[in-house]
Formats: sequence, structure tokens, C-alpha cells
Amino acid sequence: MAKIRFSALEELARCVPVERKHRPRLTEVYGADVFTMEKMRHYLSVEAFRKLEKIMSEGGAIDRTLADQVAAAMKAWAVEKGATHYTHWFHPLNGATAEKHDSFIDILKDGEVIEAFDGKLLVQQEPDASSFPNGGIRNTFEARGYTAWDPGSPAFINNNTLCIPTVFVAYTGEALDYKTPMLKALSLVDKAAVEVCQYFDKDVRKVIATLGWEQEYFLIDAALFNARPDLKLCGRTLMGHSAAKDQQLEDHYFGAIPERVNAFMDELEYECHRLGIPAKTRHNECAPNQFELAPIFEEANLAVDHNQLLMSTMKRVARHHHFRVLLHEKPFKGINGSGKHNNWSLLTDTGVNLLSPGKNPKSNMQFLVFLVATTKAVLEHEALLKACIVSLGNEHRLGGDEAPPVIMSVFLGQQLDSILDEIEAKVSSEKMSADEKTELKLNVGKIPEIMRDNTDRNRTSPFAFTGNRFEFRAVGSSANCGGAMIVLNTAVAEQLMAFKRETDVLIDKGVKKDEAIFQTLRKYIIDCKKIRFEGNGYSKEWKEEAMRRGLSVDSDCVSALKAYLAPKALKLFVGNGIFTERELEARFEIKNEIYLKKLQIESRVLGDLALNHIIPTAIAYQNTLIGNVKGLKEILPDMYAEVGNVQLESIKEISRHINEIRTMVGNMTEARKVANNTYGNEVDRAEAYSATVRPYMEKIRYHIDKLELMVDDEMWPLPKYRELLFSR
Repeated sequence: MAKIRFSALEELARCVPVERKHRPRLTEVYGADVFTMEKMRHYLSVEAFRKLEKIMSEGGAIDRTLADQVAAAMKAWAVEKGATHYTHWFHPLNGATAEKHDSFIDILKDGEVIEAFDGKLLVQQEPDASSFPNGGIRNTFEARGYTAWDPGSPAFINNNTLCIPTVFVAYTGEALDYKTPMLKALSLVDKAAVEVCQYFDKDVRKVIATLGWEQEYFLIDAALFNARPDLKLCGRTLMGHSAAKDQQLEDHYFGAIPERVNAFMDELEYECHRLGIPAKTRHNECAPNQFELAPIFEEANLAVDHNQLLMSTMKRVARHHHFRVLLHEKPFKGINGSGKHNNWSLLTDTGVNLLSPGKNPKSNMQFLVFLVATTKAVLEHEALLKACIVSLGNEHRLGGDEAPPVIMSVFLGQQLDSILDEIEAKVSSEKMSADEKTELKLNVGKIPEIMRDNTDRNRTSPFAFTGNRFEFRAVGSSANCGGAMIVLNTAVAEQLMAFKRETDVLIDKGVKKDEAIFQTLRKYIIDCKKIRFEGNGYSKEWKEEAMRRGLSVDSDCVSALKAYLAPKALKLFVGNGIFTERELEARFEIKNEIYLKKLQIESRVLGDLALNHIIPTAIAYQNTLIGNVKGLKEILPDMYAEVGNVQLESIKEISRHINEIRTMVGNMTEARKVANNTYGNEVDRAEAYSATVRPYMEKIRYHIDKLELMVDDEMWPLPKYRELLFSR
């Protein structure tokens, strides 16, 4: 095994940056592989294009005639671009994307071959629904499911295949993907936000949720990656002592991008731009060999599709550059993990960002309403917002090395806090005088001026306001953003609807509109004090304070996931038509299932590496020491007791570590067997694995990492942290 390690290091030493090819200007290639509206206009008749455009903006069904026209246009464009196959591209609940490629080929009665693709194939297909996580919705013997075209996300060409973004539902109609409920949530927040906007601007007819994600990732040399079975099978290192130098000097963050990495980034951005992904920013992240790519914000549905497409594209491009991409939230112990900050806002069809201060008191009142309503939504559903982002990987990341803590809180900044405190102090249920109203509105009008100084943000806040958006910082790097977007947009929509109802009640009682808005706002501001927090989220004091406030402080994934079945979640999702009760239960079961299976794999891989790689290496080195001690005794019998003591202690210590590893691997295996055979469902097994199997993994790792410091470097079988993190 050590030979593999050193062979990998030799291969790495020979790596050079991939030569940059001459490429056209960005403006010439952007969206080249996307069937954009402009291309639709070119390939469709005027009548068909207008009809499709109306359906895409207002909703509605696509009839077969229109579907056939769109399919013909899409096929003509794709074939011209060299596409030979098509696929319905969707987001199953395993977190990845799925595609089944079919050729355009069809055979006529006379045996002639033609390229065929009609409206039926465009709009709907029937993949196997039982082969993906389904939470019991589909049985193995009931395999059929359906994919249906999502016109809101344009088709694109990837690897000579026409990819058609679709929803994915069971034969019985239940959603089996992220996109279906997310589209419902986005529609709900649109309707709710428009109704509130009507208080301030009667011209608003549509509100879209926008999303700008920040994708963090590690790049590891392919040869070193292949020499680490834990990285290949689990996406993270299950063992490995920290390097003497990692990120202590903070010299990697925003530093010069290494040449090989820059070549990778250059090609990745080129591929992104061809696919219409608006990649904007790239830089070194905090940890060695950690990087980030961030795009310009987009409509949330499209942004989620683009993030899923990016994750598959970056893996493909990385191989070309002899790298492997690590999207695990915590691939290396003790250094910065990888997240995917979700920057979320609401944008009107009149061009107004509802989470950005305006130019006058009226627009600033609107800003405050949406700011406070969002904060209230986080308060009401903080446990659910935690549940939507927890996973086995994120469990390792949250709360350490620059990741936000698992306790949900909202950071607004000192200036905004003071504005809210002022509203609380000056607004009452009593009728306000004209002077009081004027003074309050004038102070509200000063918000843009105040916000210019509101430049700092709390890095320990999982949900922070950052000037014109909220940044949901707890989302994990490997996650499908759709999970967070479903919960957040539904929660905000519910709160906006509640705000509208409560304000309308006051107006119906004769309270002036502005005063009614301020009164409801004040009520929400008081309620939101529980969730607003400006301090250090890592501190012990905050955890204690959060408990006193009644916030969810569960830090483990299995406990946090139970929020999906809480009455509040049922009311939110089922009551608003986002999920049926069965769909919600299925998602709870799937998340537990994924947690369980990943933990099963990790524990098996750790056991295999410990018994078959680490212990034999330790014994081999121990035998070397034993030979040395015997030689010393033979050559220096008079000095043996003095000079052989160090080796003897090393032999004893190695034996202790070997014994502990063997014992605990055996105990871990037994705990796994008990959990597998005792519990009838995967939810109970997940709890058992978390409680009885997982604790052994850190204990085993401790002893392996101690051995790494003792065993001869020439014999150690796995690439070490210094090699993985500083080899580029």
C-alpha cells in the first residue's frame, strides 16, 4: 500500500497545468448550449412562440399541438449542435441529478431510419421510480414514474445530449424530487408577496424569489485521491493526523490561485458560460486546496438547476486536469469545511428588490415589512430550517472552523436592530398623532443612509442579513439548494399571508393603513427578539441563552430531522399544498435512510482500512523495532537497558494502539449487526447507528492518527494531510 502512496506522489510531481486553449470571447459563447427564448423565437412560428411565452409567464397547460411544435424546434436546434440523444434531466431525492439517454433514432415501416422527437417525448417520459429514494411511495414491483417538462428552465446540451429539465413524480402523483415542491413554494411566495406589495405599489403583479449560491469545494490531485480508499468511497478522510501547517497563517484565503487550479477554473467557467451558468467570482477559500465559485443571482428555480449542473460539470472538468473535486462538507478534520451559502431575496416585476432599502419612507416601510416577516418566518420554523440542511456531512461541519452553529438565529446588524427597537418603542395600539407618524416615517426614510455603514456581518450567524438579501449560511456544499428553498420560501409565504390578514383586520376596524402596518410590524418585532442574535454563535453562553429562548439546540442530524413530522411542519406544508402528508413522511424517511446508509458505508470502510492496511503496517514497523531491540541487546549487552528503553516503550505503545483498534473495530461491527437486526425500519436503525456505531469511529480514528505519528513515513500506506492539502 505504501508503494501506491509514493507512486501517487511521483505521478503528482510530473503533473503540469493543462495548456489553455484559445477560446472565443464570453459574449460569443454565453448560453451557446442553451435553448434560450431567443432561439425559441428563431425556430418557432410567431403564434407558437407567443403562446409558449404566455404559458411560461402566466402558467397553464401545454397542448399536444404546441408540444409537437416545440419538440420539432428543439430537435432541429439540438441536431444542428451535434446532439444525438435526448434525456429528461431531473433531481431525485438522492441529492444528485438523473438522466436516461434515448437516441433520436426511429425506424419506419420500410426499414428506413429517421431522427424522431415529438411532443409526447418532450412533455413526458416514464423512468423507473422505484430505483430512487422514495420513502415507501413506490414499491419495487410498482416501478413506473413520470418526468414532466418544466418550461421555466431552458433545455440545454451536455455531452452531445439534449437535456430537458423536468419534474419527477410517482405513478400515483406524489412528488419524488426537489423541483416539484419547490415550484409550488415559489408560486406560493409569489402570490403572498404580491398581496403585501399592493399596500405600497399597485403596479406589482409578480414577485420572484432569487438565489445566488456560493459553491465551496476542495480540489485534490487525482493520483493522491486514488490512493485514499476513504476519499473514493466516502468523500472524506476517515483518518489522518493534522498537518503541522494547515490554515493557521490564513495565507490561503484570497491568495494567488495556483497555476494548475487556475487552468481548471478557466475551463470550468468556459463550460459554465456555454451552459448559461453566470459564473462570476472565483477565489481561494480558507483551507488549503479549498476554493469557491459564485455566480450572479438568478430566479431561484433556474439557480437550483444551474447549481446541480455545475456540480456535475466541475467533476467532469476536474478529471481533464487530473484533479478530483470533493463536495463533502468536512473532508478533512480540524480545518474549514465547505458550505454553499444561499443568498436569497425577492424581486418584483417592477424591478424592486424587496429586501433592499428604497429612496423614500414608503419604500422603506415595504423593506421593513419583508425584512421582519422573513425574520419571523425563521423564528416560527427554525427547527424545520435546521432539518432541511442537516446531513451526515453537514453534521461534521456545522459549528466549527468558520461554519455557522447548528442553532438557528438571525443577524440583522446593529443599525437595523436600532431601527426595529425604535419602532417598538414609538408605536402602540393607540392612535398616533400626525407628528409622531411624521417623525417615525422620517426616521424610516434614513435607512439607506444608515445601511451604508452596515458593512460588517456575523460569520457565526446561520441566517444573516447582508445589505440587500438574506444569506442562509448553514446549507452544506453537497446539498441540493432546492431543499432549503422549499422550506424558506414556504415559511416566508406563510408569514406574509399572516401579516396581510392581521393588518387587514386592523384596517377593517378603521385603523389607517400606515398605522395598521406599523402596529402589525411592532408585534412581529417583539416576537422576533427570540431569534435575533448579534453575538458569537460559537460561545457556550449562546447555547445556554438559546435554550432559555426556547430555540432548537439539537446538534445531531437524526434528532433534527424529526422537525419534518412536527405539527407545525404538517400545517405549513400540507396546509399550503406544498406536500401531502405522505410526501412529507417520505422525505423524513429518505433523509434518515441516506444518513443511515452513508454511516454504514463509512463504518465498513473504516473497519476495512484499520484491519487490512493500518494494523499490518503498524505490525510491520513494530517488527522492525523488535529486530532493532534484539540487535542492540546482542551488540551492546551492557548498555541495552539504557539505549533500548525508547524502542521498548514504542513497541508497547504501538501494541496498545493496535489492541484498541482491533477491539473497537470488533465492537463497532457488533453494534452494526445489532442495529441491523433489531430494528424493523430505517428511521430506528438510523437512530441506533447514530447512538451506538458512530461513537466508535472517532475513537478508532484517534488511535490510527497516533500510529501515523509513530510509524516510519516510508511505510505509512495512505497519503497524509500535508500531501493532500498542499499538493497542487
